Amino acid sequence: MELGITHLTLFSFSSENWSRPEQEIYDLFGLLRRFIRRDLAELHKNGVKIRVVGSRNGLEDDILRMLDDAVELTKDNTALNLTIAFNYGGRDEIARAAQRIAEDAKDGILVPEDVTQDRFASYLDTAGLPDPDLLIRTSGELRLSNFLLWQLAYAEFVFVDVYWPDFTKELFEAAISEYQRRNRRFGGRSARSTA
Repeated sequence: MELGITHLTLFSFSSENWSRPEQEIYDLFGLLRRFIRRDLAELHKNGVKIRVVGSRNGLEDDILRMLDDAVELTKDNTALNLTIAFNYGGRDEIARAAQRIAEDAKDGILVPEDVTQDRFASYLDTAGLPDPDLLIRTSGELRLSNFLLWQLAYAEFVFVDVYWPDFTKELFEAAISEYQRRNRRFGGRSARSTA
């Protein structure tokens, strides 16, 4: 918020993470529980609005309740929109959107000509959110890892060779500075403003 950022998305649990060892999954869920119990009140006090994207399938009832409670508590906040991608996979999100479009077409709500890029985006988990301008990828990996595949079409990427727990405010500010030096053309020949 100090940098004027209004939207932030964190990838906290991938739909592919279910293939990890059971103890590791248990630990990742424990981190989410601890985050909500420890940090939710402060986020709410600071005006952070929480949104959760991803599939609800396979999640334990207490996790679903905690996520729903966090969203409900913060729904009217406006200082920062924090989206948590939990049990999320980009391909899964696109497939679920396509299923909903097919259902609406079957029910006569849509015809094929209605399915534009904007209409398709309205069926995604991130409907109503702006596409990301910047992806910061930690851990030294040089891949998307099935994250926001549709939404990142024109995002700038910055790769940081540290693991998430070691990602500091200084590294964040350096990534933002790197982004500000980029010439964003969105497929055109000259820079275009995102504002």
